[in-house]
This record gives sequence, structure tokens and C-alpha cells, in this order.
Amino acid sequence: MPIYLKDLDVVPEVAKYKSALIVLCRFCPAASLAVRNNKPFMTIFRSLLKTEPYEALVDNMQLRLEKEGLKTGVFKGNLLNYLICLWTSGWRKKLIKRAGQFEAVVVMGCESAYESVQEILKSTDCRVFQGMESEGVLNAIPKVGLPFNIAFEKYKVTPMIYQGKQPEQEVRH
Repeated sequence: MPIYLKDLDVVPEVAKYKSALIVLCRFCPAASLAVRNNKPFMTIFRSLLKTEPYEALVDNMQLRLEKEGLKTGVFKGNLLNYLICLWTSGWRKKLIKRAGQFEAVVVMGCESAYESVQEILKSTDCRVFQGMESEGVLNAIPKVGLPFNIAFEKYKVTPMIYQGKQPEQEVRH
């Protein structure tokens, strides 16, 4: 099941730069926002790879960054490169090339997506920001409705801990 995510307000921190690229993972963030907003995950014949609440969140972030004077762009996966953690080597090279035009990169995905983008861009000067964080693993019931909507009904969110976010423990000798 997807990771259940919530968005973080990174605009004030990212606004310190001149340009930002928003990098999208297409599954977990979209599923999370669809469930949270009680909206379809996708409408097959209208918007195959788009989820209304997720698109609105990304558009809003881009607008807010542009109001702060930043040049912005959005890097979206395609049908074969839907999940950041499963991107092909070719898609990773495309990200490196595109990110080279920006000072900051905002990752809209789970901690694994964030770590993946950090690793991909380690040879660049881009500062990578985490735009979402995990609340847990989403256990949902898929629903199919007319006109060919696919939605998820939240059943349960199982909490999880991202080890990279744990406070440093004191080491005693």
C-alpha cells in the first residue's frame, strides 16, 4: 500500500534561493491527498496520471515560489517512471540535467524519494528539500466509480518511523 504523506511548508526556506525545481513522485503523494480530500485518485479517460488535490498542491507551491521571485519548474514522472524510488537510470540522468538549471529542488514524495533525489543529485550544487513527510502506511479500499474514477477509501494508517529523522543519541565512551 502507499505511504500516507502530509505536505510540509518549505516555501519560506526555499525562497532564499533564486530558482527551484519541484520533483514529483506520482503515487503515494497523490493517493494520500486523494484520500485526505475524499477525491478520486484518477479519472481514467480525463486525467490518467493526475490527481486533482495533488496537482492543486503543486500548483500552489509553484505559485507561492514565483511570488517570492523564484524561477520554477516541475519535473514529473511518466507512466514508466511513476515512482521516484523506481526511476530508470535514463530518467535519473534527465533529472540531473534538468536540476542543473536550478539552485534548489523540492521533493514531493516520501523519505525514500527524498533520499533517492539527494543521491541522484549529489554531484550537483542543488540544495534538496523534503516537501512531504510520512505519517504511516496507508491501508485503503480501492473503489471504482463512474465516469471511470479510481478512488481509495482510507481504512487505516499504520504509523512508521523514519530513522533519518531521529534525534542524535549521545555516544558514551
